[in-house]
Amino acid sequence: MMAGAARRLSYGDYLQVDRLLSCQAPESDRAGAPAHDEMLFIIVHQAYELWFRQILHELDRIQADFASETVADENLGRIVAGLSRIHEILKLLVGQLDVLETMTPAGFLDFRDLLTPASGFQSVQFRLIEARLGLHDERRLRIEEQSMRERLAPEDRAKLDADGHVSLLGQLDAWLARTPFVALGDYNFRESYRAAVVAALRRDAGQVGADASLPEEQRRQDAAAIEKALLRFEALFAPDAASSSWRMSPRAIEAALFISLYRDMPVLQLPFRLLQALMDIDESLTLWRLRHALMVERMIGIRPGTGGSSGHGYLKATAEKHRIFIDLFHLSTYLLARRDLPTLPDAVRARMGFSYGAA
Repeated sequence: MMAGAARRLSYGDYLQVDRLLSCQAPESDRAGAPAHDEMLFIIVHQAYELWFRQILHELDRIQADFASETVADENLGRIVAGLSRIHEILKLLVGQLDVLETMTPAGFLDFRDLLTPASGFQSVQFRLIEARLGLHDERRLRIEEQSMRERLAPEDRAKLDADGHVSLLGQLDAWLARTPFVALGDYNFRESYRAAVVAALRRDAGQVGADASLPEEQRRQDAAAIEKALLRFEALFAPDAASSSWRMSPRAIEAALFISLYRDMPVLQLPFRLLQALMDIDESLTLWRLRHALMVERMIGIRPGTGGSSGHGYLKATAEKHRIFIDLFHLSTYLLARRDLPTLPDAVRARMGFSYGAA
C-alpha cells in the first residue's frame, strides 16, 4: 500500500466479524462429548450481553440529560426516544426465548452439568441495568440468605461498585417534584383533585355495599379494597412521608398523577409519553422474567439452578418483587373519567398550551 493511501474499510473489519465468531467455545467440545445445542445456548446469551450493552449505552445519555438541575426542553424528546428504544430491545429479548426454546430439555441436559456453577444470575451488565433503573439491593430477593452482591465474584462486585450513577428512578423523582403546574398562582391541584377522588372512591364503596347480587364475602372484600385504596391515596398528602407505602416522594407522585390526568395539554404530552415508556420498560422486564421462569421450568423442572438458586421458583418470584416503576402503575387506581376531572383555571391552561394558540 502506498504511504498515505486511505485504508479500504470492509464489512468484516468494521464489525470485527472474525473476532466475534471466535468467541463461541462450547464446554462440551472441550469435554470431548460435543452437544449440538450448546452453540445455540451460547449465541443467544452472547446476543443478550450485546443488547445489554446497548441498553446501558442508552441509559448513559438518558441519565446524563436527567442529571441537570433543569432538564433542557430540547432533550426531553431524545429521552423519550431512548426509553422507547430500550423497550423495543427488551421486547426483542423476550422474543429470543422463542429461539432458545427450540432446544429440548434433553438437548439441554447434554451439557447443563458442564456449566456449574456459572449462571445467568452472574450477568454484571444485567445487574447494572437493574441498579441503574432503580432496583435497590434492599428490595432484591435473597438466595439462601445471601444478597445479590454476595453471590458474585469479587471482580464482578467491583464492577458494580465502580458504577457511580444514581438511579433513573431517583432522577425521575427529582424531575417530577419540580413540575410547576400542580401549584400555580391561586391554583392547587392537590386540593381540587383530592376532593374529587375521595368522592369517587366513597361512591364506589357505596355502590359495592348496595349491590345485592354480589355474595356477602365478595362485597366485604371489595369494600375493604376500596378503603385500602383510599388510605393509600390519602398517604400522598400525609405530612409524614416515611409512613407511606409509595416508593417515590409525595410531590413526585402528585406530579405524575397530574401529568397522567391532563396528558392532552401540549406541555404535558412528552412527559406523559416518558411515564408511559418507563411503564413499558417495567412491563417488558416483568414479562421477560416470567417467560424466563417458564422456560427454566420447562427445561429443568423443579431442579435448582446452576448458580445455586431455586431455579424456576426464584425467577418467578423476581417477576413480582423486582418491579421498579410500580408506583406509576398504581396511579391508575386514582384516575378519574374525563367528565369528573376538575377543570383547570384559564390562567393555568394558558401556561400549558402552545404560545401561538393564545392569539
